[in-house]
Amino acid sequence: MTPVTPRPRHIALRVELLSVDPLVWRRVFVSDQWTLASLHSYLQWLLGWNDAHAHEFEVGAAIVAPAWWIEEMSLDMDTSGYRDERRVSVAAVLAELGARGEFEYRYDMGDGWQLRIVFEQPSQPIIEELPLPRCVAGENAGPPDDVGGPPGYEMFLEALADRRHEEHLQMMQWIGGAFDPKGFDLNRINRDWNPKRRATRRH
Repeated sequence: MTPVTPRPRHIALRVELLSVDPLVWRRVFVSDQWTLASLHSYLQWLLGWNDAHAHEFEVGAAIVAPAWWIEEMSLDMDTSGYRDERRVSVAAVLAELGARGEFEYRYDMGDGWQLRIVFEQPSQPIIEELPLPRCVAGENAGPPDDVGGPPGYEMFLEALADRRHEEHLQMMQWIGGAFDPKGFDLNRINRDWNPKRRATRRH
């Protein structure tokens, strides 16, 4: 008899980007069967990033990261407390932290991006038949990759907003002509999500 695969449970998460103004946040539903490696890919999509740098999660007292990053960190420090993100599920994190628990996602250690991820209790009944993952709310655009972290993003926005700023033209050229910090397209996030997106590079 063929074993029956358990049906994925819908897990509600609120994702907030720390240390930026205006606040960048997303409310999403993901599968409890996802690994944190899958969640990482989705977070990159939600923020509009390119997955071009190292990342890690802080879950309780543990660091959860890709195997290559753990190996690299082990050259300089004890990584016995690190866990491979391909072997840690969203369900396991929820069981460890509990409802309304929170954990952190860090991306591009040089720029220092930090996301707070909070388990939420949905305010309305969950429709299990709807596809996963699913973004249901949010505000504001994610900062561009390689902009220089929160301080660099602040200076980037100042330069874009002031035509007399000495770096205005340079920033316009760098970003490709236009950037709307309030831009948030819920339909595009859900319509165009592709789990097979590949990273361009990592360093």
